[in-house]
Parts: sequence; C-alpha cells; structure tokens
Amino acid sequence: MMCGISGSGKTTFAQALEKMGCQRLSIDEEIWRTSGRFGVDYSEHDYPDLQASVEKSLRRQLVKMLRHGTKAVIDFSFWNAKARADYRELVQRNDHHCQLVYMNAPEKVLRERLIARASRQDANAAFPITDERLRRYIRGFEPPSGKEAWTVE
Repeated sequence: MMCGISGSGKTTFAQALEKMGCQRLSIDEEIWRTSGRFGVDYSEHDYPDLQASVEKSLRRQLVKMLRHGTKAVIDFSFWNAKARADYRELVQRNDHHCQLVYMNAPEKVLRERLIARASRQDANAAFPITDERLRRYIRGFEPPSGKEAWTVE
C-alpha cells in the first residue's frame, strides 16, 4: 500500500514494484481508462462519484488478486488512517501481509514535482494541483505513525 500526498513519488515507487512482479492498482489510471480526461470527458463535479465507483471496483479486483495469490501494490494516497486500517484489515482477512510505504516529501519538492507534472497529459497528471489544493491536501493528510509504515524520505 502506497501512502503520501500528490507529488510525493507514490506512483513512481509503485511502478518500480510493478516491474518486480506486483500488479498495480491505480484509481487515477482506472478513471482515465474508463472515463477519459478530466475537464474534457468529465467535469470536476463528476470526479468524486467516479473516484468512489472506481475504488469499489479496484477493491473487488484486489480481493480476487489476493485469493489467487497475486502480489499487489495499491497505488492510492491513503491520506487518512481509517482508510489505511480498512485496507490493511481487508488484506489480512485474505491471509496476506500488508506493508504501507509512506512517501514523505517536503512541500517544496511536492510543489516542484507538481509543476513538472502539470505539463503532462496522462492518467497520472489527470488534473492540475494548484497551490491552494496542495495546501488543502497537506492540511488534511494524516501521516502514518510509529511502525505503521516504511517511510521513504
């Protein structure tokens, strides 16, 4: 399970795990695949419903993968402790080990990466993260505590 604020490096790390044999589950990429581009094929208003629907679908897919013994990396932000606990319990209920990887990057680095990302047009740069949105993400983020996660600085 990946964890971190937009621009922290979650997807880059998850893609490296994918190259080592894990199947990667990404809300952003699934929305892109099923619904197209933000602001072109769907509006900002539609995003929360799309996100919820895609997460349910990926959750079902994760359960199937676990039941078949497939190694998975969940490329979500896991910004709150409740969601992390819920997915950890789901994985453990299916007799698998779950490791949270917390990508912890300073705000300056996040901002630099998000500026670079804004020039792309792909699933992992679906919509612009403005300074205000980044500040909201930072304020709302619940960092993992104690031994809950491996932290990548």
